[in-house]
Parts: sequence; C-alpha cells; structure tokens
Amino acid sequence: MVPMPEQSPLYATHDVTNQPPPLAPYDASADVALLEGLRREGAGWAEDDVRALGLRAGDAEAQEWGELANRHEPELRTHDRYGNRVDEVDFHPSWHHLMRTAVAEGLAGTPWADDRPGAHVARTAGGLVWGHTEAGHGCPTSMTYAAVPALRAQPDLAKVYEPLLTSREYDPGLRVPTEKRGLLAGMGMTEKQGGSDVRTNTTVATPTDEPGVYTLRGHKWFTSAPMCDVFLVLAQAPGGLSCFLVPRVLPDGSRNTFRIQRLKDKLGNRSNASSEPEFDRTVAWLVGPEGRGVKTIIEMVNCTRLDCVMSSATLMRKTLVEAGHHARHRSAFGARLFDQPLMRNVLADLALESEAATTLTLRLAGAADRAVRGDEEERAFRRIATAVGKYWVTKRGPAFTAEALECLGGNGYVEDSGMPRHYREAPLLSIWEGSGNVNALDVLRALGREPGSAESLFGELALVRGADARLDATVASLKRELAAADQLSARRVVERMALALQASLLVRHAPPEVADAFCATRLGGDWGHAFGTLPPGTDLDTILDRALPA
Repeated sequence: MVPMPEQSPLYATHDVTNQPPPLAPYDASADVALLEGLRREGAGWAEDDVRALGLRAGDAEAQEWGELANRHEPELRTHDRYGNRVDEVDFHPSWHHLMRTAVAEGLAGTPWADDRPGAHVARTAGGLVWGHTEAGHGCPTSMTYAAVPALRAQPDLAKVYEPLLTSREYDPGLRVPTEKRGLLAGMGMTEKQGGSDVRTNTTVATPTDEPGVYTLRGHKWFTSAPMCDVFLVLAQAPGGLSCFLVPRVLPDGSRNTFRIQRLKDKLGNRSNASSEPEFDRTVAWLVGPEGRGVKTIIEMVNCTRLDCVMSSATLMRKTLVEAGHHARHRSAFGARLFDQPLMRNVLADLALESEAATTLTLRLAGAADRAVRGDEEERAFRRIATAVGKYWVTKRGPAFTAEALECLGGNGYVEDSGMPRHYREAPLLSIWEGSGNVNALDVLRALGREPGSAESLFGELALVRGADARLDATVASLKRELAAADQLSARRVVERMALALQASLLVRHAPPEVADAFCATRLGGDWGHAFGTLPPGTDLDTILDRALPA
C-alpha cells in the first residue's frame, strides 16, 4: 500500500477564508429610520416591544423557521384515507411557529381592539422587523388585519367574529369558528375571466329563506391561505356584485363546501398556500348591502395595500442588511468590500431607497391610524398616498433586491444565502392587490372623483415649501402634469408623486445629507439608471453610518 501523507497545510484544501460569518443573531430593529418613524407617528410607547421582536426576528432559530417554511412547502390533501372530501392544507411546523409569533405579537387583527393612538403604527413597525424572517406568512396576518373594517359593514357579524379576529391566539385547524380562541381571515375576489376586473365575476349568490344567508356557486382564481377560518368573497347577488362572509366550518360543525382544486405553483411566496377554490351551494352571509360589494371590500384592499408597501420596505431593509454584512467581512483586491468607493456608492444608494421606503411606510401607517380615529384630512391623505406608495415602493423592490443580491456576487446567487428567496418574493408585492397599472389608474380615479385627495397630497408637500429648490420645482411641474393627466401618462405622474412625497418626508425628518442625496438623484436628475451612481460629493459616510452602523 502507498502510505498516506501526514496531514499538513499542503493538503488542507478545505480551509474557509475570506467568507463572512453567519449574520444571525442580529437585531432586525436596529434601523434608525424605523425607530424615528415609530416615535414620530405616535407609537413610541411600542418601542420596547418592537426592539424585542427585532431581536427575536434576527435570532438563528427564527431565521431557520423562515428557511424551512419555504423549503418544505404546503401540501394539499383533498380527501382523507376513506375518500371523504376534506380540502386541507398541511404546513411544516416552522410555518406554525412563525404564525404563532406573528399573531401573539399583534401583527394580525389586534390593533382594531387597541384604543391607544398609534396602535396601527405599532403593528406596521412590528411587521417591518418580523418580516426579516420570511414573507409568506404575512399574507394571512395581513388579510386578517384587513378583514375587520370590512366586516364592520355588517354589525351583527362583526359582533360575533371581530373579538376572535383581533385575538392574539393562533389556533390552527378547521373547527367551528366560534369555538376557537382566535381566527384568521382570507379573501377571494379575483376570478379567471376577469382578474382585477372583479365586476365581471361570475360566482352567483342565491338568497335562501333565511335573511342575510345565501348560497354561492362559482370558482375563484387566487385565494391565498385557504386554511383560514373565514373568507370575505365577492359574488353576483340579485342586486349586483356583493360581499359575503364564507366560513370553512358551519355553526353545526359540518364542513362548508370549499373545494380546493389546486395550489398555485408560484414564482415565490412558496411557504404560503394560494389556491383555487370552487363553491357549490356554499353557505355565505351577506356583508353590507347587495350591490355594494366593491365599496364594502375596498377598505380591506386599502389595508392590504399598505401591507404591500410595508413588505416591500421590509425586503429592502433585509437585503440591505445582508449586503452590508457581506461587504464588511469580504475582501477583494487588498481591501474590504465595504471600504471600496464603488461598493460604498452602491450600498449608500440602496440605503437611500430603503430609508425613503421605510419612512413613507410609517407615514402611511400614521395616516391610517389617525383616519380610524376620525381625522378626515388624514383619511383623504391615506386614500391617495397609499395607492401612490403601493405603486412606487413595490415597483422598486425587484430592482433593489437584485442589486443587493449582486453585492454578494456568486454567493448571493446560491439558495442557501437566502437572497434568491427574497428576490423571488419581491415582484409579488407589485402584483398583489392590483398590479402597477391598476394602482396607477386608481390614483387618477381618486384625483378625479375625490378632489380632497389632491388637496391633501399637496398640503403635505407644502409643509416643506422653500426647503429644497429641486423639490419645489418637482411639485410645481407635478401640478401642471396632473391637470393634463390621462391613462397614457398615469405611471409617469404617479411615479413623480411618489418621489415628491418621499423627498418631502426625508427633507422634514432625515439628516440633511440623506435628504440632499435623495433630492439630487431622484428629483434633480444627477443619477444614472442603476443603483451605485450617486454623484461625486455625496456624503456616503453619513448615509452608511446611519443605515449600517458598525
């Protein structure tokens, strides 16, 4: 036999050098812009809870939950072993761990039962940090949050179900809703023949002899989180398109007809089950008047659109943190990546985008909170600004996550880095609750039908009049463009509205170095077509020290 050589450095081929250590554990709430916004928008009382949740989100266990919930995807069981129809979806235990924490931390319907000013802001801030784990389970918590104001259109139903929808108890499994400790709500609007054009829905609602009780027959095209307890759905009643509450289990304990035909095989959001259910003599209760289905459910849509903005901002922040961590621990050509001018330009540019998204998210949450409490000016601002933010922030997500992934080079393209999962998730937020065109046209509709919306937006922008010449020029040109805005120019106009709004918030609340860099690039045109093209003279150190403290 040939003798094996003794172990020596000559044969140590698998020593690992120049690789970053694991990011976890880290503090997902270590975000100056987030904490400042939390206090500014009236929820400073929740800071200790948000900080604690940030530490929980960044620990190794919670990060592993997110990875496992996406690796072990939900599985549909249409029948039991005896051939009985059950229509259940099985999830990995990690999904339930994520859900249990989110519900317990008040990220579902809890704010509607909290009288403290800022309760809705606190929930949004919690989502901005807990979302560092994974995005899929944010779907059922978002829909549960959003279902409450819509359900209030039918007070007798709200009296029964609202206390359970606002519970902090996660109680999975299909059972009689009123016998559970807490409920989750889903939504079924779209159908295959119409998509966002819900007025073309063909699901039929037939009244029964019992007042307010109908039976449904039809097929929904995208119904996420089918294991929720109740769903708000749209169907054609005799009086027109109407909103209905559909329970999975009826009060007598029998299964309502909710035949899950398949789970969608999606680009991302893999941990979350999205389904096509069929209704056939499915029992449903009317919510709001017949023929007012869109008006009834639109409050739910407004809430979930805010969560789309929040989730995009969360993905931005999460991938920025990952990119900064990698750059701090990786060297090339004799220096750390983080110290090299071009990488600093890229990271600072991403930091500007992330801070603008986070600041706008919390401003929208503050408007929502004050609107709930009767502030009509904030209600008008929320109406227009949420649609504007939904369009723009979610549009920026895919480009942002791609650039952050590239900061890791080939390492970022490998699944176990986590970055591919974030990249696949990013486009969803622009599609969910109305694609870009739908939201841009919704902004024009609001401007035309609700004049107070434009006044509220320009009132907000006027708060910083004279503070930055580039912003003043943008606002002046925006007023001219809005006067001639039509469908063809909708995206262009809404983009400029979003940038002006973000810039105004940064001028008011961020350090001058951050606001100046944002206005110079996003408004002044001193910028390229990719991230990392900030102009010479930009104070990269201040921007990075704020966003990525050592």
